Amino acid sequence: MTIADFQKLMADLYLEHDTRRGLGGTFMWFMEEVGELSTALRSGTREEIENEFADAFAWLTTLANLAGIDADAAVTRKYGTGCPCCNTSPCSCVQKP
Repeated sequence: MTIADFQKLMADLYLEHDTRRGLGGTFMWFMEEVGELSTALRSGTREEIENEFADAFAWLTTLANLAGIDADAAVTRKYGTGCPCCNTSPCSCVQKP
């Protein structure tokens, strides 16, 4: 499944509900999922971590739908040629400690 396929799936499944909730309310749900991902990364099982990654990605994609952003195009535009700063892959930027 591509990013574009997943974004369409989220729209097909949830756009009606998400539109009623609005961008602000949906953003709060996204933040809750990021918190759950944080908890899972600290002390969850692999399955719990995978589930929380999926949930956080789903809510992020939902936000893109509500904001009218093509997530696939945005990711490709920013990262399609490598690091957005040095344009290499892997990144060759000097890392700060």
